[in-house]
Amino acid sequence: MVDSNNKVNSIFIRNSIGLVLLIIISMCISIKQSNALPHEWVGVPKSEYGEQLWDRQSIKRNEDGSVRVLSKFIPKTKSEITKDILYTMDINCFEKSFRDVDVSIDELSSNFNDLADWQDPNGDKLILGVISQVCRVEN
Repeated sequence: MVDSNNKVNSIFIRNSIGLVLLIIISMCISIKQSNALPHEWVGVPKSEYGEQLWDRQSIKRNEDGSVRVLSKFIPKTKSEITKDILYTMDINCFEKSFRDVDVSIDELSSNFNDLADWQDPNGDKLILGVISQVCRVEN
């Protein structure tokens, strides 16, 4: 009788520990997923090199009056070397200039450089499209 009670207690404890661990793991997964912000990608007209999208949810006004936005370049031909590239861009709507303050292949590896130089889009249709659309939405 004592031996069967020990078996029942042992099984109960093992199942309880398993249940507690399962609850903790599921809570951690849901917390991690809730931290991810949704994207609302907006495309600009494609070019011969690929397409450029910007995230309407990421628009933020900087202290200097410029606008910061997350942008994604999708090359026309993909390989191991050419993957989707994420850019965090600052846009000066008055001068129609931009600077890439972060460039990465995923959202987890960020290396911001707020001292990047402002650049002229130099006729790049994709960058001009992002500048035009973001400035139209922001103003």
